[in-house]
Amino acid sequence: MNENNALTPFRVDIPQADIDDLRNRLTHTRWPISVPGRDDRTDFSRGIPLVYLQELADYWRDGFGWRAQEAKLNEYEQFTTVVDGQTFHVVHARSANPQATPLILSHGWPGSFVEYQRLVPLLADEFHVVVPSPPGFGFSTPLSGTGWELARTTEAYAEIMTRLGYERFAAHGTDIGSGIIGRLAALHPERVIGTHTGADRRLLAFVGDKLPYPDGLSEDEMAQIEAIRTENAADRGYLEMQNHRPDTIGAALADSPVGQLAWIAEKFKTRADGDHRTPDESVDRDQLLTNISLYWFTRSGASSAQFYYEGEHSGLDWVMAAEVPSGWAVFDTHPLMRRAVDPWKAIGHWSEFTEGGHFPAMEETELLADDIRTFFRGIS
Repeated sequence: MNENNALTPFRVDIPQADIDDLRNRLTHTRWPISVPGRDDRTDFSRGIPLVYLQELADYWRDGFGWRAQEAKLNEYEQFTTVVDGQTFHVVHARSANPQATPLILSHGWPGSFVEYQRLVPLLADEFHVVVPSPPGFGFSTPLSGTGWELARTTEAYAEIMTRLGYERFAAHGTDIGSGIIGRLAALHPERVIGTHTGADRRLLAFVGDKLPYPDGLSEDEMAQIEAIRTENAADRGYLEMQNHRPDTIGAALADSPVGQLAWIAEKFKTRADGDHRTPDESVDRDQLLTNISLYWFTRSGASSAQFYYEGEHSGLDWVMAAEVPSGWAVFDTHPLMRRAVDPWKAIGHWSEFTEGGHFPAMEETELLADDIRTFFRGIS
């Protein structure tokens, strides 16, 4: 894995021809025929509403400025490095504080390093922040081959931290990224200071599957969990496709920007007080479209889907490191959350918030930053 330790400086610089091509494709979108009665822009019951999707596409074409967003991304040091034959893109935001703790931020799908764009400055006083992109995501492309799943990616992240000179480091993750940091702590407990996980109420959908039912549930509590499981099942179409047929959906995502827009934007609708917000009511519209643009320009809609296939067929289980301190911040929480996820109170730091959802770094940046700081101060 150490065949080449070079860290090659990198800047985001999308060719103007690619930007022009995106705008041209958006202008000539072949839209589906609207179904009568489907004119409510907030009704996501059958997926992203056409009227809302057209609003986003129009703004992406005429109101969104990629070059301005690109300049913001280039405010941070970036590099690429090759690990086990695969190119990895890494953001490295060094703190001015010489005593700062190295902190790896690990994201999942449909996120990218853009997901942490607003979080990094809030952590700069206390952390040297490192944000690798998993294989097939963003500029960690193209894929060098098959077989890039959670375990292999975890070892690559450990190697990246070594190349940066960070023998010990803290770790935060969400979605797939939480699996990576959990495995990092399990396999390298001597290196990981602590793990901080960002989660949301969707975890309750795993009760009865990957998580056991808590003891002593009432009929009403069982019904609440089943309702979340049912809702989550209705949202699993993308998951089953990427788990089993990533090449099929990948062709569409690489060819149609509106297809890529719909595929990702729909995942950013957020539950709030019993309702669903539209994606750009949940997160900043420009940040959302920067993230989606990154998928489009790098064609990583197709390659990131491969990570799901590899994970589904790897046979790997969730792993945690009991000897490494862990903290959780649960957003859009539910009264049964800790009882279901941590019934033994084994997690030392547990925070719950009614705000936010699956993308806390974008939805509730300050809450997440405060919780990360509080957790790691408590174990230092």
